[in-house]
Amino acid sequence: QVQLVESGGGLVQAGGSLRLSCLASGRTFSGYTMAWFRQAPGKEREFVASTTSRGGRTYYAYYADSVKGRFTIYRDNAKNAMYLQMNSLNPEDTAIYYCSAKTSSNYDATKPDEYDYWGQGTQVTVSS
Repeated sequence: QVQLVESGGGLVQAGGSLRLSCLASGRTFSGYTMAWFRQAPGKEREFVASTTSRGGRTYYAYYADSVKGRFTIYRDNAKNAMYLQMNSLNPEDTAIYYCSAKTSSNYDATKPDEYDYWGQGTQVTVSS
């Protein structure tokens, strides 16, 4: 059974930082695309960032314009884990953040229905 478990959310002041973690179990995703999405109250789930294997140990990172330059996505394949380092947070980043994975490699997969597995989400709240 595949499970994705997020952690690292919390309350932070504007300008602060958080690091989200996603631990996968049940299968290895090292050769596939994994991503972070987020959903704010009353809004649709939106793409944040993805990481896709380019072969070997090289990965391609793809970001939504709203987080580019502030967020960094990366993996630790030895731990079957993915991370999202979030810097310069602002109140508009407040949302539930979800880890997701798909059983193929598409660096430009930005729609939720393109992903096969989801975590339960972790709340990120940024105060002004």
